[in-house]
Amino acid sequence: MGPPPPENPPEEERILKLIQKCPNMRVLRQIHARLLTRPIPASTLFISLSKLLTFCALSSQGDIHYARKLFNQNPDPNTFFYNTLIRGCSQIQNPSKEPFSLFNRMISKNYPCPNTFTFAFVLKACSVVSAFEEGKQVQSRVVKSGFGSSPFVETALVNFYAKCEEIQLARKAFDEISERNSVAWSAMISGYARMGFLNEALELFREMQMVGVAPDEVTMVTVVSACAAAGALDTARWVHAFIEKQLITVDLELSTALVNMYAKCGCIEKAKEVFEQIAVKDTYAWSSMIMGFAIHGLAEDALETFSGMEEAKAKPNQVTFLGVLSACAHSGLVSAGWKYWERLLESNVEPLMEHYGCMVDLLCRANRIEEAYKFVEAMPISPNSVIWRTLLMGCRKNKMLDRGEIVAERLLELEPLNAENYILVSNLFAACLQWSKVSLVRKKMKNKGIKAVPGCSSIEVDGFVHEFVMGCWTHPEAEDIRNVLREISERVHAAGHEPWVAAVLHDVGDEEKENALCEHSERLAIAFGLLKTKAPVVIRVIKNLRVCPDCHEVTKIISKLYGREIIVRDRVRFHKFVEGSCSCKDFW
Repeated sequence: MGPPPPENPPEEERILKLIQKCPNMRVLRQIHARLLTRPIPASTLFISLSKLLTFCALSSQGDIHYARKLFNQNPDPNTFFYNTLIRGCSQIQNPSKEPFSLFNRMISKNYPCPNTFTFAFVLKACSVVSAFEEGKQVQSRVVKSGFGSSPFVETALVNFYAKCEEIQLARKAFDEISERNSVAWSAMISGYARMGFLNEALELFREMQMVGVAPDEVTMVTVVSACAAAGALDTARWVHAFIEKQLITVDLELSTALVNMYAKCGCIEKAKEVFEQIAVKDTYAWSSMIMGFAIHGLAEDALETFSGMEEAKAKPNQVTFLGVLSACAHSGLVSAGWKYWERLLESNVEPLMEHYGCMVDLLCRANRIEEAYKFVEAMPISPNSVIWRTLLMGCRKNKMLDRGEIVAERLLELEPLNAENYILVSNLFAACLQWSKVSLVRKKMKNKGIKAVPGCSSIEVDGFVHEFVMGCWTHPEAEDIRNVLREISERVHAAGHEPWVAAVLHDVGDEEKENALCEHSERLAIAFGLLKTKAPVVIRVIKNLRVCPDCHEVTKIISKLYGREIIVRDRVRFHKFVEGSCSCKDFW
């Protein structure tokens, strides 16, 4: 005789298996209906509802609105229910302070009690929306509850402070952790990287290795991102070699981070090489490569990559279209820009303010100012200050005083205390030879106590990032830098260059204005690069603002006179100066 036939599994077991294999919300709703209409033991019902909530709140196929309904239909949600919804609400596309409200609701009832997961999830939620005051309240509750020594909570606290850019508090919390795991180290390194402290981030990374904590791919994504932000190519190469030497798993996320790193460090060829080695590329990988080509002004490569993305059936997202439109703008491809704009509107991707900004930038670069103005007026969302500034720069370039004054009025209404706006307005008046109005702008700035944001540039030499601020002479080798600048000025003058003194707003003579131009931060960085390196080493500079016309022209001349390749990454794009010309073709 054979074995007896297997008995049918009980109803509750079948339901749990159905939830486990649930593919989408349609099936989940059917399972939920079945739970509500069948007599099922309370314990099984509770476990089933917990699993339903987890799917709705945390799965990519879930529905946070349905999760809220499930939660609210439970008269006595336990800690797991609260933790799941708090975590889910912090992962949605447009998160709010709802997780903190759920936390307050939880502790006001005195039951259920929050646990280490609750505090960690709430702190993470506060970090996502930079809710600093709310996070401080959570920290106070952590101390009162006795969970302050939990490594899970301690790490969440470091991440919270770092994300809120309270870097000193983050470091204090980090130093107080007795046993730091790789997650804690990564959180602190990431905090330094986000704030632009590359030297501190790399120093901590080296310390991590010295104490014997092995970095994983998550840690390396953080370090790679730090190199990308600082544009430190030498360090970037060292980090990449470290990854290969330590046999760290290079997953899709780390590969994409490497593509982004090399692109932002000015080595687009290496970025392309890493990209082509990725076997199966997702939307983020394709988008990173497209954006990399765009910021280097390689529009043809960017658009070809977009076509390859479509052939690979990868779905474009907001970053993808941002890269494509930026590429068109940087190369003046108006027809192509309109074509991809229509593609964006036809897709399921919602246009962001940045997409509208790209179109305005494209039209202004092509000197189609009236068309750009009409586009802005027809926008379904209120244009932000970036869009008005772009229009104002277009008006200045084309010396359109009347239209420019209208745009300037709108801009100053939106941001009456932003120094950059006044500088742009002054430049408009200077371009149109309205010197009395230039003087009025200067007086307004002085009366309101508005000071321009100083230009800041950085350059990596021997693995250390040196920063320079316009007119600041605190660098240890300041005197040697002055001597190099003096030599540059003499040689550039001898080559026939006339400084563009109209860019200087100070009410001083032309000689003082020329000196001010010579002290722009990128010139200090370039001078330091000439001082500390020899050809054929490429001088790579990162600047927080756009390169001014005079510095752009001078850098072209330096590249020819000194026989040096100079790459400058400003706020908008890369400029590669070789033998007296720039890769942007003076179109930026």
